[in-house]
Amino acid sequence: MSAAEAIRGRDAAAAISIVSDESHGLYSRPGLAYLLRGDIPEKQLFSRTPDDVRQLRAATIHARAEQLRPAQHQVVLANGQTLTYDRLLLATGSSAVPPDFPGANLHGVLKLDNLDDTRVLMKAAGRNKTAIVIGGGITALELVEGLRARGMRVHYFMRGDRFWANVLDEAESRLIEERLCDEGVIIHTRTQIKQAVGKRDKLTAVETPSGETLKCDVLAVAIGVKPRLELAQMAGLKIDRGLLVDEYLRTSAPDVYAAGDVAQVYDPHSGRAVLDVLWSTALEQGRAAGLNMAGAQQPYIKQVAMNVTQLAGLVTTIIGAVGGGQDEDLLTISRGDSEAWRLPTGAWVLTDQHAVNRLRLLVSDCAIVGAVVIGDQGWSQPLHRLIAAKADICSIRAQLEADPAQALTQLSNFYQHWEQSHRASTNV
Repeated sequence: MSAAEAIRGRDAAAAISIVSDESHGLYSRPGLAYLLRGDIPEKQLFSRTPDDVRQLRAATIHARAEQLRPAQHQVVLANGQTLTYDRLLLATGSSAVPPDFPGANLHGVLKLDNLDDTRVLMKAAGRNKTAIVIGGGITALELVEGLRARGMRVHYFMRGDRFWANVLDEAESRLIEERLCDEGVIIHTRTQIKQAVGKRDKLTAVETPSGETLKCDVLAVAIGVKPRLELAQMAGLKIDRGLLVDEYLRTSAPDVYAAGDVAQVYDPHSGRAVLDVLWSTALEQGRAAGLNMAGAQQPYIKQVAMNVTQLAGLVTTIIGAVGGGQDEDLLTISRGDSEAWRLPTGAWVLTDQHAVNRLRLLVSDCAIVGAVVIGDQGWSQPLHRLIAAKADICSIRAQLEADPAQALTQLSNFYQHWEQSHRASTNV
């Protein structure tokens, strides 16, 4: 939709077709967690109405694309229809990685990947019922909190020792876990599922490798997502972990572009091509791809990866490179996540921690390269600006290292001067 709007804004005469097997139109996937938790009604998920699409003068085709023929500039749909294009955008997104343990296909083994999944979860949830959640990252936590909010007794199984170990540090993980426990969540570390047990195709319990059996009504799985690459693979496009694109978001096939979860895009902050599963990034890339499809020839410059979310009721902002290593609870990247967060930096860490407010900075050479802001969000915008601009903090680095107690005061003074200078140079 973002690409289509950009095309229409530049070319009033272009014929635009949107092919999708999504039956609900454009809705906010990040908003699904709030729907599951009961914070918002379903109608609030939708940011575009059918009338908005009509005003865009875009033809919507509800079908699944089965084949891409780049040489012929054609897309073949599942119903046999063949469409011809001048420019094509692959915005196929990503989908949840399915579990591979025995019993994974039983009714009651669920995920939180789309609106239909959320409706099934809401129907399955209820007081005096038991849920088990496995997985990591934001989606696993959304499942834990959403099912708990609906009155379920929730067990959270983690393969590792702590939550989201390759993005959060130990203190941040423990803070989130303690708040979950206060909400009545039962956390099991170093625990996994050997098999799901059922009766008449319906889930009744899970069994762990140690032989323990735990009865449950719902088993919710969030072990990561993968880009939907089937069309690109069959067409012979160049792929890595995602669909590789150049600075104009063009793939290796002439006149074929890619954006969003499926696209692996060069990150100037790390010098690598990375995947992002972030709503804001998808919108930005869609807009950039649409402009280029309409002839703009505008390079897309990836911004520093950032997400604002809620973890156990605490507003949390993650900016730039903050983690590293592996998370045993995730097979791949999760929704609301960026590979750029875990790229090696050789940084040193500065932390400021209070009861529920925490600030962690990662500094490499003379620049702040990453930050995690939990609770009070007063530092979120300043840090985002400093990280995105690769602001030179050499003048205060020694002071930051020598006196951690006064580090934020020093940084605050630096930011005020930097902001004034930045605005002055921008105005010039």
